Amino acid sequence: MTHFGLLCPATTGHLNTMLPLGKELQQRGHTVTMFGVLDAQAKTLAAGLNFQAIATTEFPLGAQAEFMAELGKLSGIKALQYTVAKITQKAAAFFEEAPGVMAKAGVEVLLVDQVSQEGGTIGDRLGIPFISICSAVVLNREPTIPPYATPWPYDPSWLGQLRNRLGYGLLNRATKPITALINDYRQRWNLPAQSSPNDRYSPLAQISQQPAAFEFPRECLPSRFHFTGPFHSNVGRDIADFPWEQLTDQPIIYASLGTIQNQLMSTFKIIAEACMDLDAQLIISLGGAKLESMPALPGNPLVVNYAPQLELLQRTALTITHAGLNTTLECLNNAVPMVAIPIANDQPGVAARIAWAGVGEFIPLSKLNTNNLRAALEKVLTEDSYKRNTLQLQQAIKTAGGLTKAADIIEQVTAEAMG
Repeated sequence: MTHFGLLCPATTGHLNTMLPLGKELQQRGHTVTMFGVLDAQAKTLAAGLNFQAIATTEFPLGAQAEFMAELGKLSGIKALQYTVAKITQKAAAFFEEAPGVMAKAGVEVLLVDQVSQEGGTIGDRLGIPFISICSAVVLNREPTIPPYATPWPYDPSWLGQLRNRLGYGLLNRATKPITALINDYRQRWNLPAQSSPNDRYSPLAQISQQPAAFEFPRECLPSRFHFTGPFHSNVGRDIADFPWEQLTDQPIIYASLGTIQNQLMSTFKIIAEACMDLDAQLIISLGGAKLESMPALPGNPLVVNYAPQLELLQRTALTITHAGLNTTLECLNNAVPMVAIPIANDQPGVAARIAWAGVGEFIPLSKLNTNNLRAALEKVLTEDSYKRNTLQLQQAIKTAGGLTKAADIIEQVTAEAMG
């Protein structure tokens, strides 16, 4: 059996992907340890996995909440820059500490979230295999695919590729600190420099929880890339109290902006206003934002701190989402159409795929108002094509393999690499 080390951000969306995968491997007899900041400890232990704290001085308990509170106030390029700064700070701390801790623990293979850009270099430093896990939208770059941080539609024409090239240039500038840091440590450790972000991903296996049908047409993905569909389960998730008795017989519109960009209170007001005249019950999950900070909303929606999302989506007619990939895939797994309001990071890219796949519409935050949102909601609720397309994606997810297929791939390439 193998000792797998897990590396991923301590945010809900990434833990909700990596912890079920770790649990699946543990149930197959492997040892699994999460190496992370203290804010990931509680969820990891709740999932029944081992945990080893890294960078406790730089990231004490509560640092993640402070980060999310600040990021929740931001959008667009400012949110991206703030995220890059924190990723760079975390990577620097992990470069200094993680290799020694992992070597002492006897880790044999690393499973690295694509967003944890330092992970592959740590694996190279230790001389052990690593496997890339795509918890967010697929980050691999190619000429016909728009940058993940943009809401641009798929356009493989020369003009579209020129647009993409300019976008990647701007993205390179925004992420320059992390690129410089990685190559600095690779030089110190006598490892070859990385000329492209694609060099940071595993030469053994790259596993995405998207179904292939929810990705723009790809031409340059390596043969070692696998679309397995989502890893959703209740492993490591908090159990949310929910007033089920307050549900009516009306169709449910479920609104959630996730657990990070959830401080934009004016957005919740617009959502409530847009739903007032619809024959539906609006349920708003604040994702951890304090209920007492929420002003009274028009239409008297049901507002909760957290919702049991997997269970609630089974009853939902439409979801208003920030286009986080986990929520999006959970909607598709339940054949729930969406209206997306992307805010930051990879959410615009996910929103563009929602529109491209015909499973919903999206409204950029800059164009969000009550009338635009109500029009989008009415369109998605009344036109049958959205529901048909979500049913097709639901079927694609059922046949993609999910956790079982992902763990099979991991075991296979591990055996090959260590054999």
